[in-house]
Amino acid sequence: MAEKEYVIDCDEQILGRLASRTAKLLLQGARVTLVNAERAAISGHESNIVANYKQRLEFKDKANPEHSPYWSRRPDFFVKRIVRGMLPWKKPRGRDAFKRLRVYIGVPAEIGKEKATKEQTKRRSETYESSMTVGELSERLGYKM
Repeated sequence: MAEKEYVIDCDEQILGRLASRTAKLLLQGARVTLVNAERAAISGHESNIVANYKQRLEFKDKANPEHSPYWSRRPDFFVKRIVRGMLPWKKPRGRDAFKRLRVYIGVPAEIGKEKATKEQTKRRSETYESSMTVGELSERLGYKM
């Protein structure tokens, strides 16, 4: 059986909705490539979003700090980690699905813009809340774009 391949453009997509659709495709056996990860939107008030993710960065296990969860500030790794949270990571099925995921900042030359499709979910402009992009959040957390 040939695996289906999806190239999804994250531009103006709400990150949670995009990640859940991506996780479902991965669990069905498809290969998924996400492009323009830095342009995915996180809905909510900007100060609340930054405060929540700064708090996540500070989680430490007192007994053994190396066993603490790691959250990257880089936009592509950040989006990949969000998708990983929606997969059954501790089971072989979830780990195999995660290996089929590729996330890129921008659009790589070998993929090209004509291959990328938009998911049919609410756009950033269609929500009533304020929002910020993953790239903006990464910069606020200390990543240099």
